[in-house]
Amino acid sequence: MQVRLPELERKYWKCTDPWLLQTDPLGHEICNAIYSALSKETYRSAVELGCGNGALAGRLRQRCDNYVDINGAAKALLAARQSVSGRGKIRREFPCPLPDGDHDLIILSDILYFLDADEIRELAKQISQSWSGAEIISFTYFPEDPQVVNGGNAFEIFKQALAADFTFKTTKHASGYQIDHHVRADQSLYN
Repeated sequence: MQVRLPELERKYWKCTDPWLLQTDPLGHEICNAIYSALSKETYRSAVELGCGNGALAGRLRQRCDNYVDINGAAKALLAARQSVSGRGKIRREFPCPLPDGDHDLIILSDILYFLDADEIRELAKQISQSWSGAEIISFTYFPEDPQVVNGGNAFEIFKQALAADFTFKTTKHASGYQIDHHVRADQSLYN
């Protein structure tokens, strides 16, 4: 991993909202942009990798029959549990095999640049093999931290490692972040 779990833990021990998704107008803008990018009103099962403190999960879980949050920081997951109010499963073991299920929504919440290239490729392989029909939303922050892989480079590694039938469209590009979206050709984003 580019940023080790102890470093991620330290960020959350200082504050349960280190990226200010719950308190900063930019954080609200990002959550709103992801929420608005969804192509369907409801989903059978969603997996959010990098759920953080649950700022996004608190809203998205209302549109999902099943919601699984995955993160590497224990303190973040404590905050996420409060956001999902008992609806959804929360796991700490990341990177890890993704949970089994009929997932039709996968959200990569500011997670790819925390992984090295091999971990990104493994994640893409899991998604390609098990959830090729899932809608995928990737939120990528472009940190100015020399310790981490650039978010754009990490997303390119992810896209190249996916099966050929995955096509992404950038739905939001703003100062410091980007939201990319994949849905099957027969879903509303490309019609």
